[in-house]
Amino acid sequence: MQIAEVGNLIEFQDGLQGIVEKVYENSVIVNLTYMENFDDLGMEEKTVVNHKRYRIIEKNDQ
Repeated sequence: MQIAEVGNLIEFQDGLQGIVEKVYENSVIVNLTYMENFDDLGMEEKTVVNHKRYRIIEKNDQ
C-alpha cells in the first residue's frame, strides 16, 4: 500500500478526486474543491479517506 503525501492528487469512492492536505497514521484529509464539478455535488469541501480506500493519481514533485 502506497501512502499519499501532502499535495498528491488522489482518487477514491466512485471517481471522486482531491488534493491531500494532511496525512495521518491511518488516513488523509482531502480537499475536494479540485474537481470541476464540485459545486454540483453538494458536498463538504474536505473529507477524510482511509489509506486503504484511495489510489494516487499524481504525485507532487516539490
